[in-house]
Amino acid sequence: MKRILVCEDEVPIREFVVINLKRAGYDVVDVCTGDEALEVFAAAEKANEPFDIALLDIMMPGENDGASVCKILREKNRTLGIIMLSAKVQEMDKVNCLMNGADDYVTKPFSLSELIARVDAVHRRVEIAKPDSSAAVSAGNEKPLQEIDSGPFRINLEKRTFSKNGTAIDMTQVEYHILEFFMRNPGIALDRKSILTSIWGETFYGDEKVIDVNIHRLRTKIEDDPSKPTYIRTVWGYGYKWGENEIDSQ
Repeated sequence: MKRILVCEDEVPIREFVVINLKRAGYDVVDVCTGDEALEVFAAAEKANEPFDIALLDIMMPGENDGASVCKILREKNRTLGIIMLSAKVQEMDKVNCLMNGADDYVTKPFSLSELIARVDAVHRRVEIAKPDSSAAVSAGNEKPLQEIDSGPFRINLEKRTFSKNGTAIDMTQVEYHILEFFMRNPGIALDRKSILTSIWGETFYGDEKVIDVNIHRLRTKIEDDPSKPTYIRTVWGYGYKWGENEIDSQ
């Protein structure tokens, strides 16, 4: 069963979201504060009934708003899908949530088709990330590619781990998928749209800022000097390139 935790303090919005997520086949648990969300999440983990996705409103009453809940949940669970609900005026809040590990955000007011498409896209990534996922196994009898090496980096496609010089680096789902896309396309200039499509699919409704924020996060994790990146290079006015030449020359 596809389990999702919905945290939204505005009752009409929460009821609308819950009803339609249930119609889309999700097992939904809904709460109205961040504090409740943390309690329910902890109880579900303890009962071995974990959530696949958390849908969190950024602005909520109580000690923990959506941004702080996002950060706490990401620290507790690397593979949990996290989607934020935000108003258009909360631009910096969106960026802050992405920096704290959110996978995506949906801007209010949103359409039903947009919401379901975004939730489905995140759920697909969650399923792929599971160790026993059939999506991670290639068809036929061929042995699937298990690792990609590039300079000091290694990505293990079976265990879904990433390391630098043999030291594991913790990644969110989105960060892992971006790195996998880069390492499968070394030395190729990749525009933001192709990166978005590879991670979120053709139905993604958001803007390209989500890529830039995640690239910034990745650089702080893998670059020797994030202010002078040599591994994830910017192709100005276009996108990014995995710095194969720089890696090979080191």
